[in-house]
Amino acid sequence: MRILVTNDDGVNARGIALLEQVALRLADEVWVVAPAEEQSGTGHSLTLTRPLRVRRLGERRHAVLGTPTDSVMMALALLMKDSPPDLILSGINRGANLGEDVTYSGTVSAAMEGALAGIPAIALSQVYARQGMGDSVSFDAAEAWAERVLRPLVERPPAPGTLVNVNFPALPASAVRGVRVVPQGLRDYGRLKVEQRTDPRGFPYFWFAFGQMPHKGTGETDLSVTADGWISVTPLHLNLTHGPSMQAWDGAWD
Repeated sequence: MRILVTNDDGVNARGIALLEQVALRLADEVWVVAPAEEQSGTGHSLTLTRPLRVRRLGERRHAVLGTPTDSVMMALALLMKDSPPDLILSGINRGANLGEDVTYSGTVSAAMEGALAGIPAIALSQVYARQGMGDSVSFDAAEAWAERVLRPLVERPPAPGTLVNVNFPALPASAVRGVRVVPQGLRDYGRLKVEQRTDPRGFPYFWFAFGQMPHKGTGETDLSVTADGWISVTPLHLNLTHGPSMQAWDGAWD
């Protein structure tokens, strides 16, 4: 088995090192092709207006001066062209990718690119408490549970045109309650705030800041189960068509 490991936190991030260790327990051959620098929030973007550069860091280890999508494309179209991966693992992201986060996430988008290429793909993220941001983020749950979560998904890979989104709760490994297969949740919009500051020359600049993040709906979702101490496993599909609207508008322009 051959695995491609990538991420959006950058090739030197702690989470990708952990994921590489897990991948080496699952496969005979592991490649790492990931962004040279952090690309969080880049979504499914790719680089079209400037050339891409690739740095060879080792026999099967490369850094791409681009986005997570660029990295997967470069691996599939060039670096691993003659020996494509059987599985793509993206992560382990520092921070949750829950609910609508998947539309912004470079971690999930790297897995999405794999699914588009017909390769089973799984995104993994470690939730953290807000007071534990930065280099102090604990990967304890992900480190202890990642292999246990991945092995059944390797044995029963996602269907064509789909990918899997995994999130580990912000808990010590011993406190994790187990694994739940749940749908994607949705937060109330309005959690995003714009924070204005002034630079030393007197000009304004802005930061996006996040406020409270309640979620909509009832029942179990990736948002609710991770908050309750479970690992969430959420299958996602690439076809975004809304079936009920198709039916509602059928014949409207006849």
